[in-house]
Amino acid sequence: MKVCVLLSGGMDSVTALHHAAREHDVVSALSFDYGSKHNASEIPCAQWHAAQLGVPHTVIALPFVNEHFASDLLQSGGDIPDGHYAEENMKRTVVPFRNGIMLSIAAGFAESRGAEGLVIAAHSGDHAIYPDCREPFMQAMSDAIRLGTYVEIEVLRPFIQTDKTGIARLGAELAVDFARTWSCYKGGATHCGTCGTCVERREAFLLAGIADPTPYLATPPLPAAPPC
Repeated sequence: MKVCVLLSGGMDSVTALHHAAREHDVVSALSFDYGSKHNASEIPCAQWHAAQLGVPHTVIALPFVNEHFASDLLQSGGDIPDGHYAEENMKRTVVPFRNGIMLSIAAGFAESRGAEGLVIAAHSGDHAIYPDCREPFMQAMSDAIRLGTYVEIEVLRPFIQTDKTGIARLGAELAVDFARTWSCYKGGATHCGTCGTCVERREAFLLAGIADPTPYLATPPLPAAPPC
């Protein structure tokens, strides 16, 4: 199947790109510059991996998100909180309806590139705080994209039943260079090691039994997950 991959430059989407390259014909990879604090760190990683696989890479700017949406993930927002990624305060980093917006644009982009499938790396660990990563939303959005495109584009979610630890293991099997991926929501030159996404990254490598190639500014003990 000819597919387009949503590629942020994080370890999930990069693994999804390499997995898709093994399973499908990847005709394009698509990134969005929407004004997040870490876009400038993520997008070069996305570009590098697409180039390694010989996949055309496109960046679409969405400046209105940073200008009009409320989220601490955005340059216009407040400070990124530290702690476990499933903590209640991590909802401050959610960009409202981000996946809905990006999937809608990506559907038109994918059909314009002759793709029949659209790959997104949403995984089971995202469900805690991201309503637009949960199964009811993803199924509804998938139905809308299929019904709204001439070629009935299929939304492929290879990691929907997998957590980040499983993604780390699969990436290792695919020889993904995780040192060339970015997770830290604070951006900067080095991963902070303490924000929710850094905690999730550190935890995934630890539980997967894989050496973490990431330099961190700090590596305090990993916080415990909040009670369910």
